[in-house]
Amino acid sequence: MPGRYGDLNYPKLTKQSFLFGVGLFAIGAAGELALSASGASVPGWEQALLLDAELVGVAIALLAPFVFGIFLPLTE
Repeated sequence: MPGRYGDLNYPKLTKQSFLFGVGLFAIGAAGELALSASGASVPGWEQALLLDAELVGVAIALLAPFVFGIFLPLTE
């Protein structure tokens, strides 16, 4: 019998969303590291995009276990 939010696999969603956040952070950090190591001149929007990727990645990685691991299973 499906629950309130359908038939969701909460442990799988928690792990995948956490890894997505960590991956997004890693891409942003690696991009900034590569740009600073190469000394290339890039537009400001590219640096802002990489910084935003890092910040959003951290936010997703921190919030995903709470949302998919605690909050949604308790409200079902």
